[in-house]
Formats: sequence, structure tokens, C-alpha cells
Amino acid sequence: MGNDIKYWFLAIGLLIVVGIGLKGRITHEQFDSDEWKNWIISENEFSLRWDMMNSLRKKHSLKGMTSNEIIELLGEPDAKSQNLFKYQLGYSKHGINIGILTINFNENNTVVGFSVWEG
Repeated sequence: MGNDIKYWFLAIGLLIVVGIGLKGRITHEQFDSDEWKNWIISENEFSLRWDMMNSLRKKHSLKGMTSNEIIELLGEPDAKSQNLFKYQLGYSKHGINIGILTINFNENNTVVGFSVWEG
């Protein structure tokens, strides 16, 4: 019984520490297609796209979308190849790290996966 209480206090303490560590890193910026497409990195909006990523993932199921639907939603990618689109996300607020959204397509130009890179 005594060990159970220790584990509960440890778990609660760990949650508090994680919460403090994440404070300020998870934003609630709502995804806006027009703002995303017209974004230009500037001192005032250096992380706008990065801040919109959580909302984008919640509002839009990118998997299964066609490349044309992605372009309609996010605009022309910053870099692309036959099966890959890349969008700059700006600074991630973790030092000087930047983010990149990578979208992968299959041979039918349908999204099969995406990832967010920070570095």
C-alpha cells in the first residue's frame, strides 16, 4: 500500500515537471489557410506556421488528400519532387531550430504520410 502512494506522488510530480517544461511550447494558434499560404518569415511572425501545426493536424486529415488538394490548402510547397512536398515552418522556439513539414505521396499523388522535422 505504501509503495502505491509513492508511485502516485511520483507520477503527479512527473506530470507537473512535464507541464512546466512544455509551457509556452505548445501553442493554440488556429490554422488559417490564407495566413499559411501568404506567410513570409519576419520578426513578428517567425513561427506562425510552426504555431499552426497542431491545429492543422487536428482540423485536416492530410492522409488521403491529393497533391492538388494539399496545394489548395497549403499553397505551393517551398520544395518538391515527384513524391514529396516540403513546407518551411519557421523557427520552432527551441533555440535557433527551424521546422519543416514533409508530405509524402504515392504513385497516385495521394498523401501516404507526413512528418514534422525540427533541427
